[in-house]
Amino acid sequence: MSVRILALVGSLRAGSHNRQLAEAAVKLAPEGTEVEIYEGLADVPFYNEDLDAEGIVPEAAVRLREAAASADALLLFTPEYNGTIPAVLKNAIDWLSRPYGVGAIVGKRVAVTGTAAGQYGGVWAQDETRKAVGIAGGKVLEDVKLAVPGSMTRFAEIHPVDDAEVATALTEVVRTLADAPVAA
Repeated sequence: MSVRILALVGSLRAGSHNRQLAEAAVKLAPEGTEVEIYEGLADVPFYNEDLDAEGIVPEAAVRLREAAASADALLLFTPEYNGTIPAVLKNAIDWLSRPYGVGAIVGKRVAVTGTAAGQYGGVWAQDETRKAVGIAGGKVLEDVKLAVPGSMTRFAEIHPVDDAEVATALTEVVRTLADAPVAA
C-alpha cells in the first residue's frame, strides 16, 4: 500500500531553503511513499468566514482542501518569520481546519520540519505550527522533528538532498510519518 504525503512549504520565495528541503523529501521518500509538494499556496486568499460558504469558497481554497483530504499525511516545512509561523502556512492551516471538526486535516498524521537562518533552525515557528495544526485537528507527531540551523550558509552552495546529515534525518522524518498509525 502506497502512502501519499502532501508537503506544504511556508515560504513563497523562489530560492527558499524550505522549498529545497521539501524537494529533498520528494527525492528521498522511501519505496511505497510518495511526497508531493503542494503548488498554489500563494493563490489561497486569507481565510475569511464570509468566503467559506457553500457555493462561494474560492477555487484555490477548494483545491487546497481537496489535496489535503486525498493525502494520507501532511509534511509541513516552515521558516521562521519574526520568531513565528509565516502567514502563508498559517492561512493554509486555517482553510484546512474548516468546517470546524471535520476539516481536511482532522485526524491526518502531520509532521513539522524546516530550516531557518538562525542558530536554532526555526524551532519557535515549528512549535507554533505544531500547535496550530494540532488545534485544527491534525494528529501531530510531536516527536518527529527536524530543525536545520544556519540555512543561509549551510545551503549556500549545496542542496539539502546532497547534505548527508540532513538527507539522513529527512529520510527518517518521511519514513516515520509514513509508518505512523492511521487515526481511528
